[in-house]
Amino acid sequence: MKLNRSTVLILSSDPAFAREITANWPKDHDRPEFVVTEQDLCGELQGDTFDLAIADASSGERRANLRTAIAAAGKPAILMGCDFSSPASSTHGSTLELSREPESWAAMAGLLGREILRRGQAESRAREAERTRASAEAEATLGRYMAEMRHNVNNALTSILGNAELLQLEAGLPGNVMAQADTVRNMALRLHEIFQRFSSIEKELTVAARESGKNTVQSRAAASGM
Repeated sequence: MKLNRSTVLILSSDPAFAREITANWPKDHDRPEFVVTEQDLCGELQGDTFDLAIADASSGERRANLRTAIAAAGKPAILMGCDFSSPASSTHGSTLELSREPESWAAMAGLLGREILRRGQAESRAREAERTRASAEAEATLGRYMAEMRHNVNNALTSILGNAELLQLEAGLPGNVMAQADTVRNMALRLHEIFQRFSSIEKELTVAARESGKNTVQSRAAASGM
């Protein structure tokens, strides 16, 4: 499964801040797309437009607004401030607060941001796999139910078909009754053909699963003999 390219939202009114973040981001194949937004617009954040926010929290008076806006967006974030007491001073939910005092602050933000994005992608893959598994289980349950009910349905169709044919043998029945009996018979035959096809598909799947199992055993045996 190929995921879409991640988006990092940089919240800052200082162009140098955004340049430092993008320049120090680890250079690898999954480098995200960067979007720079004025810090004053942080109250309008839309969680479906980015995967990670990195904000310039140099101004203590705006820090609370940043926390509120990012929490409302429901996405992880890194706040970079000059007055934090340590390089990784605290966390607030999915928001990490880092100091800009070390010279390597931008590189640290890039490394942490990359790991946050990778974890988010891994969680997305896990959720997608769980949805796929749940869907497959539901379909398998339906298939088992249809297989279990096939015998009962075939018996019912045989009874319907037999009674329709008996009606057609009755002498003196009105034409409309004969036409209805013929329709019932034809529909019963059609349903019977559908269930016969279902049985054929079930046998084909069983044979395919058996062959797949044989190939797996042969592959393992060949690998162990190398």
